Amino acid sequence: MNKTELIDKIAAGAGLTKVDAKKALDATVAAIKEALINGDKIALVGFGTFSVNERPAREGINPATKEKIQIAAKKVAKFKAGAELADAIK
Repeated sequence: MNKTELIDKIAAGAGLTKVDAKKALDATVAAIKEALINGDKIALVGFGTFSVNERPAREGINPATKEKIQIAAKKVAKFKAGAELADAIK
């Protein structure tokens, strides 16, 4: 499903116009993004939790040259499905 299809589903499910559904989706995504940038955790009961994890620096191998390289530390977004969502998928 792409963004346009998701907007159509939101509009149909909530009785909104597609323009309003797009605004709602964009605002939701922006709020989640802003919270993650600030290091906050977002818990949506029944759906899941968004958080930021830090990956430490590590040593890797360049597959083309087989040389050892340093991989820098970085922050990554993480999503953990809630029990209700996980059960629905089964």
